Parts: sequence; structure tokens; C-alpha cells
Amino acid sequence: MAVNDPIADMLTRIRNANLARHATTQIPASRMASNIAKVLQSEGFISGMKEEGEGIQRKLVLSLKYNENTRQPVIKKLKRVSKPGLRVYANRRELPRVLGGIGVAIVSTSKGIMTAREARRQGVGGEVLCYIW
Repeated sequence: MAVNDPIADMLTRIRNANLARHATTQIPASRMASNIAKVLQSEGFISGMKEEGEGIQRKLVLSLKYNENTRQPVIKKLKRVSKPGLRVYANRRELPRVLGGIGVAIVSTSKGIMTAREARRQGVGGEVLCYIW
């Protein structure tokens, strides 16, 4: 089945796996999904990522992180900002700060997908994809 918004589909699969306390979740592989997963891993929201399958059957398997003692998910909330029906762009001065710096805004820039903090550091703006905290 065709998905109109693959980023929202990816975030929903992560959200559902977190709520069900799954150790891993599978998402259809794409360059965009892989880059977003790399940002999530570098920010400490997921513990690992690997690619399985070949061709159209490629999947990304994301290993989700939970707190050691309470078994609560590290990811509290995921929010899609820019949607196919309403794109949201921000220049380097307008890049959002999520919960005063606690959360992360993922931005698609001309230099690749990165956090808003990194985009500010590099002096570039772009499309605000999602917020994660």
C-alpha cells in the first residue's frame, strides 16, 4: 500500500512500538528514513539501527531505548511539524527550540538532515520535519 507521508508513517511506527514496549520496530527503508534514524541515534533516542532485505523489501530495524530502572521509553513524544499539505520552513534565526532545549527539532537543510541546534551552528535553515522529546 502506498504511503503519502513516509516520515509520519515512520514516527507513528516508533510511537506505537514505544507504547507497546517493543524492543525493535521495522520501517520501510529510504534515504530520508535512514538519515532521520541516524539523527535519533546520535541524540540518544534509539540505541541502534540496521538495514535488512534487498530492493523493494528493504527495511530499517530500529532498536528502541528504555530507562533501565523504570522501563519507561526514552522517547516521550513525537510530533510531525511539516506535512505534505502544509510545509513549514524556518531560516537560521527562526529555527525552533523544543521545550527550551530538552527536546530536538529535526530539520531538512541543504546540507542534509540534522538537528536544529546543528543547523543553527552551521548557519542554515530548512524544512522543520518533526519534534522529539
